[in-house]
Amino acid sequence: VQLAESGGGLVQPGDSVRVSCAASEFTFSRYALAWFRQPPGKEREFVATINNIGDITQYADSVKGRFTISRDNAKDTLYLQMNSLNPEDTAVYYCASGRSGLIAIATSDYLYWGQGTQVTVSS
Repeated sequence: VQLAESGGGLVQPGDSVRVSCAASEFTFSRYALAWFRQPPGKEREFVATINNIGDITQYADSVKGRFTISRDNAKDTLYLQMNSLNPEDTAVYYCASGRSGLIAIATSDYLYWGQGTQVTVSS
């Protein structure tokens, strides 16, 4: 299983950015997926999750209403659209593949992880 994030970078407060996660070597559409992030000097934290068919999602309170998780099972790709970014969103963003098709928010619920993509929000 390989998960590869892309799309991070340096953005200004209030900007939007979309990060992607391309998957390979597994049956993408069978599993729930999630985004986690790790801010500088802090623990990895849950951001958003989506079930295997893409009709159920859950978000951390800190991003609710600003971030949108989605997936394209035909392209084996997961997305995170991030709007109204602020400096507290600065982190390495990781995608992860779950152990089933059901959404989950704990890191222990996820089996495979990408290498991460840096998103820095700064003026």
